[in-house]
Amino acid sequence: MSGKHMTRMSLDEMRKTKSRTDWDRVTSAPDHEGDQEIDVDWAKAELVEPSPKKLISLRIDEDIVEFFRSQGKGYQTRMNAVLRAYKDAVEKKG
Repeated sequence: MSGKHMTRMSLDEMRKTKSRTDWDRVTSAPDHEGDQEIDVDWAKAELVEPSPKKLISLRIDEDIVEFFRSQGKGYQTRMNAVLRAYKDAVEKKG
């Protein structure tokens, strides 16, 4: 992100700036604007507890590992989710 759209201000300068927020609109608006939320029947919800993980040694192509790592924290969990989706699809197909 370049700094050309950023301005440094002291705390005192920030306190002196005028808010551009339309507080009348904010306070009069309903809690939710937009599409209606989806109704969920929580009585049918199923608790899915994470299963224990098994520590293994696995050789994976470097570009694959770097791709997942570049997505940020939790990359191993995402890799596991991709493998699970593949497993579930194969099992469903029969």
